[in-house]
Amino acid sequence: MAARRIGIIVNGATGRMGYRQHLVRSLLAIQEQGGVELADGDRLVPDLLLVGRNEEKLRGVAEKHGLTNWTTDVDEALANPDYEVYFDALVTNLRVENLKKAIAAGKAIYTEKPTAETFEDALELARLAKEHGTVNGVVHDKLYLPGLLKLRRLIDSGFFGEILSVRGEFGYWVYEGDWQAAQRPSWNYRSEDGGGIVADMFPHWNYVIEELFGRIEDVYAQTATHIGTRWDEKGKEYTATADDAAYGVFRLEGGTVVQMNSSWDVRVHRDELVEFQVDGTKGSAVVGLHGAHIQPREATPKPVWNPDVKDSHNYFDDWIEVPDNAGPDGYDNGFKVQWEDFLVHYAEGREYPFDFLSGARGVRLAEAGLTSSAEGRRITLDPLTEV
Repeated sequence: MAARRIGIIVNGATGRMGYRQHLVRSLLAIQEQGGVELADGDRLVPDLLLVGRNEEKLRGVAEKHGLTNWTTDVDEALANPDYEVYFDALVTNLRVENLKKAIAAGKAIYTEKPTAETFEDALELARLAKEHGTVNGVVHDKLYLPGLLKLRRLIDSGFFGEILSVRGEFGYWVYEGDWQAAQRPSWNYRSEDGGGIVADMFPHWNYVIEELFGRIEDVYAQTATHIGTRWDEKGKEYTATADDAAYGVFRLEGGTVVQMNSSWDVRVHRDELVEFQVDGTKGSAVVGLHGAHIQPREATPKPVWNPDVKDSHNYFDDWIEVPDNAGPDGYDNGFKVQWEDFLVHYAEGREYPFDFLSGARGVRLAEAGLTSSAEGRRITLDPLTEV
């Protein structure tokens, strides 16, 4: 067994997602465990080059974690032949330009989503990557989380029979920023800066639905900006121009109907910040990012509607918790596991399934959702499997 170095450019290393999820919880964690194991027994160990726009913040991050390679010049980083993988965690409106530079520089690319602000740009990235033979991947982190891994196992086992419907609830209350600081950056609430919950979450729903339940044939959505005034990181009042809630209905190939509510203006009364209820002919499940509960057909109670009498039955007691069955070490961080998956695919020369084209389908769904809301109609989505 030998350690094999792989050079990775981390652009956006000081940002919320770039720093917390990708640098600290993924790449540095992979370093600390001695790399990721390949099929031949060798271990692939990341060597990181940090990139950011704020020199002071970047230097602070590097010093905190004992890293010496960093720069504020992305062109300089891309010109370095020792770093063969480019990762992008920038704000969305800066992503296309930098991904194009990375393609031109001959780098393999792994990027946060959405890959672009428009479907046209996202599709162009997929075309360019194909033309240049660029190895590429897009973050699809939720597929690697314990709850959805359990859901995948249930689907593969045939537990549900025919899946009839899926209902998803996502969201939480994000403080307006006046009397308590907001938990999300202010650009999320400005459409001119690429913000909006549709742009943020519909790409997630696209890959979750595609991978677990089937291709989306059409979408009907209603968006809203429920809170029109917010306060930014400096305490300055501003007008929210982006949608902060979206209510979508997706019809899938085969007839399954998916309903997804997404909101930054909802107070949580559920076990997790996102939950999916999947109902099938043979059983149902309620799944979050970590937990999962099932109710098979044979154990389904027989409710009787009588609004004149208080119902004393505890329906939550009718559900069975799905065990982790994840081995002695449990489940690892989903972002880290996907990083390992991408790096192994790249190092072993295997095609990575969650690529720019998958990312483009996610951007298309977001664009269609916004169009549906603006025009008050259902939007049909044709199959998109090649460029």
